[in-house]
Amino acid sequence: MAEQQIFIAKTMYGLEPILAEELRQLGAKNVQEIKRAVLFEGDTRILYKANYSARSALRVLVPVHSFEATNEKEFYAGVRTVDWSQYLNPTDTIAVDSFTQGDVFRHAQFAALLTKDAVVDQFRDKYSRRPNVNVVSPHLRINVHVQGTKIDLALDASGDSLHRRGYRTATVEAPLNEVLAAGMILLSGWNADGDFVDPMCGSGTIPIEAAWMATRTPPQYKRVAGFGFFKWPNFDETLWNEVKQAADDQIRPCPVKIYGSDMDSRARNATAVNIMGAGMENNIRLQSVAFDKLLRPSNSGVLITNPPYDERMRVEDMTTFYKAIGDRFKKQWMGWDAWLISSNRAALKQVGLRTSKRLALFNGPLECSFHKFEMYEGTKNTDPGV
Repeated sequence: MAEQQIFIAKTMYGLEPILAEELRQLGAKNVQEIKRAVLFEGDTRILYKANYSARSALRVLVPVHSFEATNEKEFYAGVRTVDWSQYLNPTDTIAVDSFTQGDVFRHAQFAALLTKDAVVDQFRDKYSRRPNVNVVSPHLRINVHVQGTKIDLALDASGDSLHRRGYRTATVEAPLNEVLAAGMILLSGWNADGDFVDPMCGSGTIPIEAAWMATRTPPQYKRVAGFGFFKWPNFDETLWNEVKQAADDQIRPCPVKIYGSDMDSRARNATAVNIMGAGMENNIRLQSVAFDKLLRPSNSGVLITNPPYDERMRVEDMTTFYKAIGDRFKKQWMGWDAWLISSNRAALKQVGLRTSKRLALFNGPLECSFHKFEMYEGTKNTDPGV
């Protein structure tokens, strides 16, 4: 691998500025935001740091080749121009992930199959042996991005998606993605400079990510599966150990109080299990208090939550529920910044408070609004434009 080269860090829509700033803080150069990703330059050390310490990254890719193709034959030939023996041996395994957009190559599965065939055929012709496919834990995961006639090939340095932190073993319905949770906290501006509360914590992802930030615990600290680059021929174990140790040395005691609460007993049980899995049982206070009874723990802080919304809920129930959230904010959470994420704009409107910031995010396939409400004594203003 070249001393300095371009990398691509993938993320979720709306988190690009957050990821760009994280990468700059890690030492990346020439950082550039693109749709759902960030381009950056660096050396192998930066590649390792981005995988281990970037909280808002889904995976990190290493580009290896780009070419134009208008048909299957040109596509196959373009993949074969790469000397794949630089990256794996005939006895190794591969997997191919693909994304296609445009009218030339419409099916991602077909693009992945073409790529796989080109790679294994190159080995068969050269060594009379070929790598096998292993979609679960390959030696090399290849990423193919097709935009019209432009094909970009990259190596997946991360392996498993970086949202799989290694602490979540218990879940409830529709758990929040860890990268999205971390991104929401970073977008809020909270920097462990005040108390933190998630009053409807589900399986605990938001308070756990907050606790890891407050204690400066690297987001991959509990990762068991390792990273894709562990299996590469040029893996520098000494450098990796230096990067990991330097990040782990930053871990500190939690300087603030972090609270998670949920009335659902299954959610609380899941949260308790995940908190223990994250090693944060001494840093997160788990409560069983309904939001309309929950008291602010201090005069100021940040509240972030993903309120439950059931599509089977009647309109009047939804209206009452979100209106009650707004009423509780006004009566109890003075001095706090409250953030809500929801895919239902009509529901958010029922909160009845003026938003000081609105951000567009995606929770899986759902387009969401992430709204900030600044609470102060006597908050009355409504925001009919939600």
